[in-house]
Amino acid sequence: MAEAFAKINSGGQYNIQSAGSRPSGTVNPKAINSMSRVGYDLNTHHSKGIETLPMDGVEAMISMGCGDTCPKVPAKQKIEWEIADPKEMDHEEFDKVRDIIQAKVENFLESLDNG
Repeated sequence: MAEAFAKINSGGQYNIQSAGSRPSGTVNPKAINSMSRVGYDLNTHHSKGIETLPMDGVEAMISMGCGDTCPKVPAKQKIEWEIADPKEMDHEEFDKVRDIIQAKVENFLESLDNG
């Protein structure tokens, strides 16, 4: 969801990639449904692992909250948002997490534009 919101709001200005430490290969159907409620189709996305990221470094690595188990991705800036994993939540709670992610992504992109 963060990748989708970042791509929507960045206008293609940045190379945005999302990856997980334990990818399933498919996007959670709850995420697809939640994003469809805000007009975004996640059906074309797939779950990918951190090994798909450029290991020569990235500008920013943002974690949704992994504590001591954060992946070791070289980054100039490492940010941890501590957002609950919504995969077991009902759709109302899932949508609340989606909205938190959207707000954080928008604030982050705004900080880049003003920085």
